[in-house]
Amino acid sequence: MAKITKDMTIGEILRIDEGLAPILMNSGMHCLGCPSAQGETIEEAAFVHGMDVNVLLDQMNSYVDSKN
Repeated sequence: MAKITKDMTIGEILRIDEGLAPILMNSGMHCLGCPSAQGETIEEAAFVHGMDVNVLLDQMNSYVDSKN
């Protein structure tokens, strides 16, 4: 499975594995279905939501690694 990077869009991340949605939702990103999710990078979304993108990436990549 692909490694999640900060330049990926939320839409790309969800296409890798829909199981990543709860991690995003639990982080406060409840706009997964909105149009900006298709064009906004995870880094941009984290900034807008006042989050540390590296913490979010660690959580998502831990999830992806656990499935391999």
